[in-house]
Formats: sequence, C-alpha cells, structure tokens
Amino acid sequence: MESQKVRKVVIAGGGTAGWIAAATLSRLLGPLLDITLVESDDIGTVGVGEATIPTHRTFHHIIGIDEREFMRATKATFKLGIAFENWARIGDRYIHSFGQVGKPNWMGEFFNIWMLARDQGLGGSLDDYCFELKAAEAGKFFTSEQSNINYAYHLDASLYASFLRGLCEGRGVRRVEGLIDHVEQDAESGFISALKLKSGERIEGDFFVDCTGFRGVLIEQTLKTGYEDWSHWLPTDSALAVQTRSTGPAMPYTRSIAHHAGWQWRIPLQHRVGNGLVFCSRFMSPEEAHDLLLKKVDGELLTEPRLIRYKTGRRRKVWNKNCFALGLSSGFVEPLESTSIHLIQINATRLVQKFPFSGCSEALASYFNEQSHRELERIRDFLVLHYKLTERDDSPFWIAQRDAEIPDSLAQRIALFRDNGVLYREPDDLFLTDSWLQVMLGQRLQPKGYHHLGRLMTDEQMQMVLNGISGNIDKALARMPAHQDFVDQYCRADEA
Repeated sequence: MESQKVRKVVIAGGGTAGWIAAATLSRLLGPLLDITLVESDDIGTVGVGEATIPTHRTFHHIIGIDEREFMRATKATFKLGIAFENWARIGDRYIHSFGQVGKPNWMGEFFNIWMLARDQGLGGSLDDYCFELKAAEAGKFFTSEQSNINYAYHLDASLYASFLRGLCEGRGVRRVEGLIDHVEQDAESGFISALKLKSGERIEGDFFVDCTGFRGVLIEQTLKTGYEDWSHWLPTDSALAVQTRSTGPAMPYTRSIAHHAGWQWRIPLQHRVGNGLVFCSRFMSPEEAHDLLLKKVDGELLTEPRLIRYKTGRRRKVWNKNCFALGLSSGFVEPLESTSIHLIQINATRLVQKFPFSGCSEALASYFNEQSHRELERIRDFLVLHYKLTERDDSPFWIAQRDAEIPDSLAQRIALFRDNGVLYREPDDLFLTDSWLQVMLGQRLQPKGYHHLGRLMTDEQMQMVLNGISGNIDKALARMPAHQDFVDQYCRADEA
C-alpha cells in the first residue's frame, strides 16, 4: 500500500451523480479508498432524470442492490420502452422498445425476412415479433429469476439519491455538508489539492470527482477544460418540469410527445407522474412553454413548473489532471432516450476499472476520454436521428430540423439503411441494431432494398417461422398480469 499515490477521493456534489459515484467506489473499491462527499442542502439538483434504460439493472447487480428494495424506496415502476407520438408526422405513433425484434440470423437481421414476407403479403406488423413491444402496448408486465424480459425503470431521482446515500454512509463514505468557496491547486502541476468550504473547513484529496452539475466548479471553473457545443445538431436548450398526481394505472413505458417547438415527456411512477416540456428558446418562449405544458398535463399539479436551461454538448475532457467529471458537469444530451443516468453509471464503472492508484497520467486520462467521447458521439447520433427523420412541415422548428446538417457518422448510417437495409453496431455503441431499426421505421424511413436471405425459404417455411414467433409472444402475453397489478404485488411503496 505504500506505493499507492491515490487514496483520498473527494466527490464534489451530491445528487444522482455524486451518490452513484460514491456507491460505485465504496462498493467495489471501498477497502482501498478513503471517500468523502461534499454537498450542500442549499444547492438544488436537476432531479428530473426519472427514466432509465436496461443497463441500470446491470449496474445494480454490480453494486449489489436488491431490486424490490430499490423500487420501494424510489417508488419506481417498470419500463419496456418509449412511445414516440407526432414525431414523423402529426398523428403518428411508434414504440422504441427494449426488446429483440424477431430472431436474427448470422447472415442478416430478422427484419430482412419480414420485409420479404411483407412484400409477398405474408406476416403481420413488425411489432408482432417483439415481445417487449407487445407487452408495453398491452400494459402488461411480469418478471422473475427465470424470465428473460428486457426492461428498465421509471424512478424518483431525488429518492434514488437518498437511497444511495443511505447505502454509502453504511459503507463508510463520509458526507460533509457545506458550500465550496475555493478550489486549491498545486502551483506546479495544476492538480487540485483541496476544497475550501465557506465554513472554513478544508477537504484535502488525491483525486476529485466533479458532480457539481452544469456549473462544473472543478472541471471548468477551476481547470478551464472547455466545452464542445452540439446545439447546432440538438437545438433544444430548455425544459420545464412539473409533477402531477396520477390519474390512472401506470403504463410500462415513457411517453415522448412532439409539439411544434420540441417535445413533452410523461413518466409514470407509483405515487405521481413526472412531466416535462423540452423546447428550443429560439422558437418558443418560457411563457409559451409554461402555458402549453399546463394545457397538456393530466392530473392535479403537485409542484410548480421549474425551468431548466442547458446547452447540449460535452466537456472537452471528462478526465483532466486529477479531476473526473461525472453527470451534468461532463456534458449533456437531452433526455430523449433516457441516457443521462446510464452515462453516470457507465463512467463511474469505468473509473473503477481504470482507477489511478499509482497516480494520474496523461496517457490514462486520454484513453478514458477517447472511450467516453466515442460513446457519447454515438448516443448523440441516435438522438439527432429522431429529429432529422421528420416529415413535419407545420412549424419553423421542425422544418429546421428536417433540413439541418447532421454528423457524417449519422449520414452514413441513414444512407446504408435507406439504400440497402443495412444496420450495424460498433463496439462503443450503446444502442443495439433493434433500436436503430425501430426508430428508423417509426420515423418512416423505408429501405429501398434488403438482404434476400428470406428467399432461401419457401413461403410455407417463412409463414411457419413468422407464426411461431408471434404465436409464442401471444401465449406469453396471455399469461402476464397488468403492469400496475404486478407493481402493487411486487414492490409497492408504503406511501404510493
């Protein structure tokens, strides 16, 4: 242990990012580290990241969190995907589910067989061959240790941070209440050496995790890392968030409803519904957004709408010197596909894997930054896809998105699918080819050609394959309970 140069870890800021960092480090590297988290009750958190993706379950498995305990504590429900409404055209609706579409073959994706069958008048809707999508539409859910259903959660982000805090403090993480007044740096190296609080207390550390949100107190205000603006690709820059009382059973999916200058979210929890209106301030004022949101929500207001300003993009370095930015301090892409909490969790997990026990080096930081940048760029492309593939011409906002320039990497994906029905997944891609498929088709992008592996079967064989997949899905759905009933039985919170 004498050779260990990095032992004292200081996490600046709490909220979801801070307590995920503390939970990950304390659970996986706890005996090797001295962890202190500094936060102030006087500083609010964004706290609206209430929808997740299936990687959340993997993260919980890694850090040893019991599903039922977590869901009761955060008043969570299950999520099988996202329903997109009015995106390609007003009146359109499709679901981007977490499921596998059909059964792929090493030679090609299932949808190639389905497209041939469709052209020959065989088979049904592509939706018929995805179990999670059909369950979402039916409002049903069931899971057990034996089931292989792919799902995520809707959760209360503030309660999630509190839940993680309880776990962390039980594992020896020290929490210090206070406001950061000054960040001290080594005069020679520029490395951060301590946080000076307004109370006068000084928190020394070897490694610092910046979870101070959009302010980026360490990574930007102190280290001047720089920010790469992506608003020319993802132009929304504001959101209004409000909570309402539930008016009916919780459905197992998030709703994303496009409006004339952005989109609206609805996220059903056990005790309430999380609502938000995302918009571009060049096309809508906060006052207009406020009025539109209140017209669109259902149920009694539990809070007043809260305005959140943001700039889509990323910090030029996630890891700079001995500072590691996590969450909003590292950058932000809008919550269209519920990736915010995932990005916190995956980077916290990577930090464990690459933890600089022997000291921070430029080579290690560069390697980490490159990996994080690649993943975020591919998430960015997936989000831009939703806007680019619109056919709406009812407002200046949508016309601008339809006609906007897009990253070359996305243009290539669109061209490959449009011309030849080709989908692919890179090693750093978060989203599977099934996700790209569901969004591309949902946004009315129809390929001109496709692989002809289906011609290796007779029509009878093809029909048998299709009927077998859809039939098994229908049988499984018939046995499933309603999502709300399963939540009530499985993980109902005391005050839900």
